[in-house]
Amino acid sequence: MQPLRKSPRYWRRNLRMTALLLGVWFVVTFVVSWFARDLEFELFGWPFSFWMGAQGALLIYCAITWGYAHYMDRLDAEEGATPAGDPQAPGKS
Repeated sequence: MQPLRKSPRYWRRNLRMTALLLGVWFVVTFVVSWFARDLEFELFGWPFSFWMGAQGALLIYCAITWGYAHYMDRLDAEEGATPAGDPQAPGKS
């Protein structure tokens, strides 16, 4: 079986999404956490800085992972990058 050749458009879209999600990761990990102490308000009864460190960042990391996997499944299907007999192909059960 030969590896599938993907178009430059595929890689451009892949790299754009990766850069966007890395930007979100950076903002959540460093920027929001750095300035959270200055944001003096409560969220669900807890200080925002505690909530962001204990819960919010983890939820956003899971969303980033899910979003990337979902986007790449769709992109692979658009580009025909999934072999026809692949049981893991999107839309197959």
